[in-house]
Amino acid sequence: MKEFLLVFRADYKAMPQLSPEEMQANTQKWMNWVAGIAAKGNLADRGNRLVPEGKVISGNGVVSDGPYTEIKEAILGYTMVKAETLDEAVALADGCPILFIGGTVEVREINPM
Repeated sequence: MKEFLLVFRADYKAMPQLSPEEMQANTQKWMNWVAGIAAKGNLADRGNRLVPEGKVISGNGVVSDGPYTEIKEAILGYTMVKAETLDEAVALADGCPILFIGGTVEVREINPM
């Protein structure tokens, strides 16, 4: 099986503000979605969420604030899955909770070195 990276993107500023109960319910949706992938034997790494702040290092050694604030969508997190084909990996991404709040899932095959 090949490995694929699922990259979760959304606009932090457009995301709804959730109450503690809604946050807990949302977390449960994510846990259920990941558990469903794991139950099929397709989970390579559950991944993690990413904080919005960071740094960007360029080839000339310049370090700047990032990710770029002018970009509407930011990478919120990732998961790694195992699948035979890109289409199968895309099918595993179906039902991802981020899709229901206006976000996207980018699916990329990992090319081992």
